[in-house]
Amino acid sequence: MANTNLQFKTNYVVDSKIEPFYKGGKVQISKDENYIFCTCGTRVNVLEISTGKIVHSVEHEDQEDITSFALSCDDEMLVTASRALLLKQWDWRQARCTRSWRAIHTVPVASMTFDSTSTLLATGGCDGTIKLWDVVKQYCTHNLKGSPGVVHLVQFHPDISRLQLFSSSQDCGIRLWDLSSSKCVCVLQSHYSAVTSLSFSPDGDTMVSSGRDKICTVWDLKTKKAKRAVPVYEAVEGVVMLPVDEDLSQIGVKSKDMHFITAGSKGELRVWEASTARCVYTQTLGSSLSTSSEEEEDDPRGLTHLLHLPASSRLATVTAEHNIVLYQLPALSTQQQFVGYNDEVLDVKFLGKGDSHIVVATNSSQLKVFELLTNSCQILYGHTDTVLSLDVFKKGSLFASCAKDRSVRVWKMDSDSGQVHCVAQGSNHANAVGSITCSRMKASFVVSGSQDCTVKVWDLPADLSTAGAEIQQLTPRATEKAHDKDVNSVAVSPNDKLLASGSQDRTAKLWSLASEGSVSLLGVFKGHRRGVWAVCFSPVDQVLASSSADGTTKLWSLQDFSCLKTFEGHDASVLKIIFVSRGTQLLTSGSDGLVKLWTIKTNECVKTLDAHQDKVWGLHGSQKDNKIVTGSADSNITVWVDVTEVELAEEQAKQEDQILKQQELSNLLHEKKYLKALGLAISLDQPHTVLNVIKAIRQSENGHELLEKTLLKLRVDQKESLLRYCVVWNTNARNCQNAQAILQVLLTHLQPEELLQYQGARAHLEGLIPYTERHMLRIGNLLQASMFLNYMWQKMRVAGAPASMGQDEDMDTTPLAQPFFMIDKEKGMGSDGEEKQDGDDSDGGQDEDLVKKEEDEEDNEVSATNKSTNNNGGIANGKGAKTNGNHHSESEESSGEEDPEEEDQTTVKVVKCLPVSSAPECQTSAS
Repeated sequence: MANTNLQFKTNYVVDSKIEPFYKGGKVQISKDENYIFCTCGTRVNVLEISTGKIVHSVEHEDQEDITSFALSCDDEMLVTASRALLLKQWDWRQARCTRSWRAIHTVPVASMTFDSTSTLLATGGCDGTIKLWDVVKQYCTHNLKGSPGVVHLVQFHPDISRLQLFSSSQDCGIRLWDLSSSKCVCVLQSHYSAVTSLSFSPDGDTMVSSGRDKICTVWDLKTKKAKRAVPVYEAVEGVVMLPVDEDLSQIGVKSKDMHFITAGSKGELRVWEASTARCVYTQTLGSSLSTSSEEEEDDPRGLTHLLHLPASSRLATVTAEHNIVLYQLPALSTQQQFVGYNDEVLDVKFLGKGDSHIVVATNSSQLKVFELLTNSCQILYGHTDTVLSLDVFKKGSLFASCAKDRSVRVWKMDSDSGQVHCVAQGSNHANAVGSITCSRMKASFVVSGSQDCTVKVWDLPADLSTAGAEIQQLTPRATEKAHDKDVNSVAVSPNDKLLASGSQDRTAKLWSLASEGSVSLLGVFKGHRRGVWAVCFSPVDQVLASSSADGTTKLWSLQDFSCLKTFEGHDASVLKIIFVSRGTQLLTSGSDGLVKLWTIKTNECVKTLDAHQDKVWGLHGSQKDNKIVTGSADSNITVWVDVTEVELAEEQAKQEDQILKQQELSNLLHEKKYLKALGLAISLDQPHTVLNVIKAIRQSENGHELLEKTLLKLRVDQKESLLRYCVVWNTNARNCQNAQAILQVLLTHLQPEELLQYQGARAHLEGLIPYTERHMLRIGNLLQASMFLNYMWQKMRVAGAPASMGQDEDMDTTPLAQPFFMIDKEKGMGSDGEEKQDGDDSDGGQDEDLVKKEEDEEDNEVSATNKSTNNNGGIANGKGAKTNGNHHSESEESSGEEDPEEEDQTTVKVVKCLPVSSAPECQTSAS
């Protein structure tokens, strides 16, 4: 059945998530306009505007809901209030609580705000009191009483020198408090419903208030009287006074008079001229929004907050559906849109070129299209009831939707702008349309299945229009009563010739789409004990997969309609099923919140993904078969990536990084930038590479001083790594000098207490001691041997020597002017003539080798003495000299069979090559 040459998938890991971050309540934007702060149950989430990601989150330990919060004007402090009557001050960037105190209020805090100096905090409680706190000196400065009911609005006058605070409560009045005397100066009466927001003019003498009584009032704060009441004909939730020094002619501002903008229940931004109480501009919502409900109270586009971002000349609105939209002045063009809460996710599909977007059907009449890179969302209006199912055509830019409003719609994404528009719609079902599928080969038709027990085939126009044209109407080519109960799922075969349907009547059926104007039944798949939730064709085999509420998934033969395999593993209904790995594996999702990966050949579950906390309604695979996306009733959307793809990508990135770093290291060494080169080599964690850098430093001019200067500039962690490498190098006679040079610098310039703070320092030092002692013993033996040879050099008699050289001549005890470690050129050559690598990190300093070398050194000393004596004895007799010369050759050949790495023998050879005064020829075998 399956292609066994393919590599099976083994696991998926989370690539990205879209999860709720705002469920209603207060929203505030930071002074630098980079972050949005909003409440989400027990947390305050911080959303980064540029990426759409939640970058910080703070939560009370008692898990109590947060009733209000305030961010200081300098963006440094965040204060939250919970139902537990606790106020907490946060370092929000570190998500760390710096201070906590009792709110003193007898009931939860309903509102709070900071003054412009970020030193005073005002809290309005549900008990009708207002308290002011000095957050620097940490004490309560004022307790203002007299407000009836919940104080839902507190706001400082922007000119802090006036020491004025404004508040509003259930009596719909605006109270003006003088903080110097802690008394209410006056109550501004104009509204007959709750006051929702206040906005001040730049000079601070004029204020605009908005209310749910559908009016805005302009106040003169000098006389403390209303200048004008402006009827706006909608419940207003936010008002912002527009700046007078900007050109806002695009939104109707033609004069220098005061203008303000309102946001309310109609979901539109409107600009008003205060002096004439005239609306000079109304935002155009677009044709895609025109079909939504006319009732203000139920309009999901109704606005609940309006915020001004003066630095970037933007406005931010919050909708009743918890969406946050950013508009750019002066044209009020939509810049970004974030969805705070998705509700229950009913379906989700990849969309766009390279699967750059996803389209989501939630428990609402709107569709949401997310850009995965920025999480920015486009909301599609068109359906008038909950959207139930989605499907995408092969090319990924065209998709179809169906809803409870008994209609189907076809949408198209513009490849350049990414904007999505409805291009066709059809309404012919008698009940809610619960499933839809698209043709596979080309965009020629869609098939829908409904709760009216029928399936309909809808032909698409040959040239679907783009933005700006009218929406084309679809009519069904064929209608068939397919089942006795609701049709839960429909699927089209890869060649567009077959149709499968699954129903609540526990059966799946196979239909032919070959005939024009009708669909014909080919067979029935029976075997499930409960309703069939999903059906799916294999992309390569004559096989149909079905999943059911009985917790099983079955594979059926299209030839004889028999059940080929049954997969059991879910504890509840299996809601969705897709083929992956070219039809060799299955992915299933269930109402238990799990996603399972199955291998068809072995009939086993390879991996279970604990994906969600509730029913997983949405499951879809990407075009490249390397990603999947899941959507759940827990409101979360998760994009998963095949772990094999992740490993391959990481390995490739690692290899590329290694190549780049090796090239960079080579360039640094060539430029003699040894500090950077050594740091880079340590970061690669390659001891051999580090050793080569150390050798390059020591071989340069003034190598010791340069090594010392370089090592002392390393970071502590780099010195720790270097000490660890030295332990290994010190076990090898070839590399011990480099290790000892590094140790000399570290031990000379670092205090013992500092050195012992290094990670594993004690163990490293214990490992260095025994090998260092053996190296010192070997060097001592070499020194003794050189002294003895020096003595023999002074005392031996050579033919033709001056008579003045007596045997009682004092011996020169000065050591030979040669280094202790002499490297013979023949010693570094292997038996095949190739040079051995100096960078070999093998252990060349083992105990047995050292002992053997020490024994060989004693033998070499005796051999050297005998050779010198024979030379003296053969000078008087030429024949004897020739005989002795032959003796030398045989002795050297025998000594050449010994270990070529013995430093003692190398020294002996060098000594024999030294010129002898008054000697007719050099007695040496190294020629």
